[in-house]
Amino acid sequence: ADAGIPLGNQTVLLKGVNDDGPTMKALFQGLLRCRVKPYYLYLADLSQGTRHFRTTMEKGLEIMRLIQGHTSGLAVPHYVVDTVGGGGKVPLGGNTVVCSTEKEFTVVNYKNELYTMPQA
Repeated sequence: ADAGIPLGNQTVLLKGVNDDGPTMKALFQGLLRCRVKPYYLYLADLSQGTRHFRTTMEKGLEIMRLIQGHTSGLAVPHYVVDTVGGGGKVPLGGNTVVCSTEKEFTVVNYKNELYTMPQA
């Protein structure tokens, strides 16, 4: 940052580690004080052996609402899921979440393709 190079942060939402609003708000505000832009907040990937770290898509939306209501817009990252099967990153919230149940949620990407992902 001191050399004029923009820095960005990509954070993964992890159950039991950082899946609460006050923790994430403090992290994103702290990053901004260090001149690092909180760029992405990822819903954890479906990687083998990491299911215990996954939280629900709705939990992330709840955290984002808290952050958006109580901090500068510069400290608010894009909340996304990296879809399986090559659909790319899809923002969560707004009109990208097509439906959501207790077990899974469906999102639509920029190509208007649907991707169904498991909840936690």
